[in-house]
Amino acid sequence: MATPAAVTRVRRQLPTTPWLFAAPGLLVTGVFIIYPFGSTLVNAFTDRRTLIPGRFVGLANFRELLHDDMFWTGLRNSTLYVLCVVPALVVLPLLLALLVRRNIPGITFFRSAFYTPVVASIVVVGLIWVWLLDERGLVNSVLEAIGVGRVGFLSDQWLLLFSAMAVTVWKGLGYYMIIYLAALADVPRELHEAASVDGAGAVRRFLTVTVPAVRSTMVLVGALSSVAAFKVFSEVYLMAGPTGGPAGEDTTLVMLVQRAGTGLTGRVGYASALSVVVFAVTVALMLLVLRADRREET
Repeated sequence: MATPAAVTRVRRQLPTTPWLFAAPGLLVTGVFIIYPFGSTLVNAFTDRRTLIPGRFVGLANFRELLHDDMFWTGLRNSTLYVLCVVPALVVLPLLLALLVRRNIPGITFFRSAFYTPVVASIVVVGLIWVWLLDERGLVNSVLEAIGVGRVGFLSDQWLLLFSAMAVTVWKGLGYYMIIYLAALADVPRELHEAASVDGAGAVRRFLTVTVPAVRSTMVLVGALSSVAAFKVFSEVYLMAGPTGGPAGEDTTLVMLVQRAGTGLTGRVGYASALSVVVFAVTVALMLLVLRADRREET
């Protein structure tokens, strides 16, 4: 039995012990998340450059955004990216998960094959697709061989943007497939059996049993993919180049942040204002998805 002195000693140690365990995580969060976010927020209201501290200019950077044609181009492309990529990444991984969850010979190989793009470096993936879609790449060689002719996947403004979207979807399928597989494992088999007894076919069982059962997971996938799609950078940068495609027409908002804030003469203040806008839009996207989910529940 513990003595009164030992109990008192333990009680004195308890208030500080949890903080000692949490200290490493809090330190990393503070140094790499909270401090950079606060610094970006402050810089957004200054005219700071890479080597110049800058001074307070109020909302001047945000007013400049409204008159910057490249900002509206980047906002258009990022918004279009969300509208095209998110529906595909919500529906296609679910269908893929339904296929690979079957216990048939060789299914492990296909699961690994579908997940391989997720673990592959985005730089490697981007370069492979650039080689495939180049004017003299494999895809154009096949199209020319069958008489279709060469297509400017990397030279046309819209084809380049949609090609980057295809790469994003292709690379994200396996990741969201795993999330759906975990959700499908919790769907009671009895529901499908009852629907089959009532005469429901595969499509109807999918719409009336599977979709309602994984609806919360679909909301999660929609929120994650919408944020990732709006902040897209690597795919477009690798396929369109630093200039953002022909005349910069394929520039996204994050590419614009990188272009404005890097280099010895980088406009850190203006890039920070762009970053704040990107953050605000991504938060708004997540809130819209969650609000839509709550409306469906009511």
